[in-house]
Amino acid sequence: MIAYAPAALFFLLFGIGVVRDRRQFSNAVLLGIAVSLLSLALLAELRKAPSMVITLAAAVIVLLPALGTAALVWFLLANGLTMIRKEGRRPANLLSLLAGLGILGVIGLLVAALIVHSRPLAALAGTAVLVVGYISFLFTCFVGYAFLYSRHRPRRDVDFVIVLGSGLIGGERVPPLLASRLNRGREVYEKQAARGNPPVLITSGGQGPDEKLPESHAMADYLVERGFPEEHIEREDRSRTTEENLLFSKAIMEQAKPDYRCVVVTNNFHAFRAALLARQTGVNGHVFGSPTARYYWPSATIREFAAIFLSHKLVNFGICGFIALCGVLAAL
Repeated sequence: MIAYAPAALFFLLFGIGVVRDRRQFSNAVLLGIAVSLLSLALLAELRKAPSMVITLAAAVIVLLPALGTAALVWFLLANGLTMIRKEGRRPANLLSLLAGLGILGVIGLLVAALIVHSRPLAALAGTAVLVVGYISFLFTCFVGYAFLYSRHRPRRDVDFVIVLGSGLIGGERVPPLLASRLNRGREVYEKQAARGNPPVLITSGGQGPDEKLPESHAMADYLVERGFPEEHIEREDRSRTTEENLLFSKAIMEQAKPDYRCVVVTNNFHAFRAALLARQTGVNGHVFGSPTARYYWPSATIREFAAIFLSHKLVNFGICGFIALCGVLAAL
């Protein structure tokens, strides 16, 4: 049982973190470490298994990563081409394609190192694998915990529902992505209104340089045109970023009710990062995600992870730099 002690410790730390505040990326990392340690402990138990079981387990351990990597590369490349076809060649739409090509590049580097038998090339390939492994571990933690976070539904009533804005079509019309947020915000509103305590819905979004009106006004118009009671809408029309969405909406809520509770609505791929920003800005509320087109989700999720990775760049670049330094020393 001692082999399971490290995993149990990290599961305990994860539980404490969740109880303190679900909106922490450290929770995702603690859960990832706990699951990894549990997996290692279970593998250690295989020593007691019959030889046939050990052989099958070894085959799975070897084949599963190889097949999984091949499937992942194919999926990323296919999704990248779909994104280009449907959304255009903007840099944000190329992320899944670039991720797939990057994995292929690392594999190619490993193959070249094995063929050439060059120590510097082998050190470079090993360093690349370790860096990619570290980033992949964090990405897996992010995706796994974001999924768990999305399953949580607060049971208490809230005073406000904040719907975060996004760009407008033609500078004035609500696109499908934003309509999904508004529909989910309306759903949250109506469920509580049915219990006799309707919250105020805040549409949050300022006016971009290529927009004819503030996003919050277009969002409010969208809701009113579909029968939403206008007297229960508050427009926050100054923000340009998610952080400003939350800060300016927080000011509105605190002015109306200092001890407010709220729900923030955005798309599902953006929900966890919005939750991290809500904690950072001091907004007292949970974040709900609305549905997103399946083809759009992978690139958008990679973009959200990249933003979180860069928000902790001192730690992450420090670890990647240390790995790179070790690779240089190994090549000498």
